[in-house]
Amino acid sequence: MSEEYKVIIIGGGPAGLAAGLYTSRARLKSLLLERGMVGGIIVNSELVENYPGFPEGIPGAELGQLFYQQAAKFGLETIIAGATAIELKGDQKVVTTSEGKFSARAVIIATGSERRKLGVPGEQEFTGKGVSYCATCDAAFFEGVPVAVVGGGDTAITEALHLTKFASKVTLIHRRDQLRASRIMQEKAFAEPKMQFLWNTVIDEITGKDLVEKLKLRNIKTGEQSMLEIAGVFVSVGLKPNTEFLSGFLSLDEAGHIITNERMETRIPGVFAAGDVRHDSARQIITAAGDGVTAAIYAEKYISGT
Repeated sequence: MSEEYKVIIIGGGPAGLAAGLYTSRARLKSLLLERGMVGGIIVNSELVENYPGFPEGIPGAELGQLFYQQAAKFGLETIIAGATAIELKGDQKVVTTSEGKFSARAVIIATGSERRKLGVPGEQEFTGKGVSYCATCDAAFFEGVPVAVVGGGDTAITEALHLTKFASKVTLIHRRDQLRASRIMQEKAFAEPKMQFLWNTVIDEITGKDLVEKLKLRNIKTGEQSMLEIAGVFVSVGLKPNTEFLSGFLSLDEAGHIITNERMETRIPGVFAAGDVRHDSARQIITAAGDGVTAAIYAEKYISGT
């Protein structure tokens, strides 16, 4: 067994880093476990415009680093490792990871979400060969060629608008007849001359030889099929909570989100959940940070017995 801690935080996005800031400032020996890049999926956001305190906006990667630096300043330890299981040993929670086992009195789960897949033929085959889930990461590869974005929420519109800086044309494919994105994002999208919209449409297949070349489309109202010549397709159809390792350990809703109360407490005393991974989360950076702080406060109370 590796060194024991007072609090282990699983996930290094806004919820986990905010929790780590508060537990560390409370002088609770805290360990943050992050399997990928500290900052969470916000590091893929070119510009975050709705986080208070940054009236001109701030790049997601920079905001994530500021979160991390502030928490680390107060002593938060970080290990790059993915959690694979949690078990109870008395009042201790033992977290199994790719880098060994770690023990703590309290655990805060802030593992966030990842992009959902379309689940259509060709998607897996062409991932990295024209199929992408991150415009900020891959937009530059599509300079001067037509691309498509699948989805209708804020993230899809953000991805599409970023792509207009590189692609010759951006076609937004949405299964409904109107966008779900916020009004201000819709206004930006409809005002962008490089964008066009395909309503009530889904992708049935992604085709090509070595790279993506065409999308086989279907209008879900008329059943009409068509082909769209394209060099790349960016998938933005929602998020899936990262809770596979918790199956059988915690209560999850039908979508896999962790069920908590208003204190971020799960059904197991000393185990908390915060951010996008939690049932009924607003899925915003600021609410994730708030969840993390709430979890940290009640984790401290749990440890102290107050």
